[in-house]
Order: sequence, then structure tokens, then C-alpha cells
Amino acid sequence: MMLVEQTSVPGAALPVADFKDHLRLGTGFADDGVQDAVLEAYLRAAIAAIEARTGKALIARAFAWTLTAWRDLGAQALPVAPVSAITALTITDRLGGEEVVDAGRYWLEADMQRPRLVATGLTLPVIPVGGSAVIGFEAGFGPDWGDVPADLAQAVFLLAARYYEDRGAGAGEATMPAGVEALIARYRPMRLFGGGAL
Repeated sequence: MMLVEQTSVPGAALPVADFKDHLRLGTGFADDGVQDAVLEAYLRAAIAAIEARTGKALIARAFAWTLTAWRDLGAQALPVAPVSAITALTITDRLGGEEVVDAGRYWLEADMQRPRLVATGLTLPVIPVGGSAVIGFEAGFGPDWGDVPADLAQAVFLLAARYYEDRGAGAGEATMPAGVEALIARYRPMRLFGGGAL
């Protein structure tokens, strides 16, 4: 299985000015924008870390997920939430031949924790031996920073501020700050029954 971001978070959607306010950086100077690239990099790193911990895409963008077998023949849970649309389903055989599956053969079961691609009939299209399925979908809370839930936005700011203040000094630390963990706790997927996310 392989998840690929088809589009990245646009720079215009990142709250660099709000992050400057959060850090209480001085304003009104001729070189106000000199740190913008650094601040954007820390915001992107914090967003990636929060998304990895929660399984949530914060800013809306396109993804493609490739898999070689369905976990369940009637439905397939998607690796990221919230999903707003399934944009394509393509089946590829071992020789590279592709079939674009008609959208009437599946639908999106929207869910904040575990969205699923669901067959309209009994089963999803067969993935041939040595072949794969590619599911294209749009995921994220919305296109703008204002669409991100307030607690997740605050978690991003806290983590990005930590990165900014440490400047790599704590690079070997694998743990998140306690305040960040508390803010993202309700968004983390629950693992039960042999590791399957619920």
C-alpha cells in the first residue's frame, strides 16, 4: 500500500502572520518578512507531525492510495480522514492495463475516523493477481486555515513554536509535548482487535 499526496498544502493557506503573533515576533520593521520562509517550514513540519499522529488531513488536498488487495470485499477503509470525495477508482492489471471504474459502482461512506469506499453492489471490483487498485480522493477539513478545528490549529502552533525555539536541539526526541498530545488526543484513531483502526 502506498499513499501519495497529489497536491501539497498551498503556501497561501498557511497562517504565517498568525504564527508570528503566536510567537510574539516584532513587527513594523523593514525586514518583517525575513523569517517567513523559516516560519512556513516549521508550520509545514508541525502539520505533517500532527497529521501523522491523528490520521487527519488538516488542509484539503488530493491523494492517491495504491493497494494490491481489498481488506474487505464490500468496502475498503481509507487511510486519511475526513474525506470529502472519491475522485477516481482505477484497476491496473499486472501488464499495466488500466480500467477506470464507473463511479456508480461505489460510494463514499463519510466518517471522521474511518471513511470507507463502499461497493454499491455486493463487492468492489476485482483486483487481478499482480495488479493494483488506485483510489483517488480529496481529504481535509477545508481549503483554508480557518476550516481547521481550533484545537488542532492550536496544536500545530504549539508544536511549530517548539520546533522554532529548539532549532534542532531536541531533534532526537520522539515524543510530542504534553500540551500537543492533550489537544490531539480525541482525534487519534483507536486501535482494537489486532491493530485495526476504529
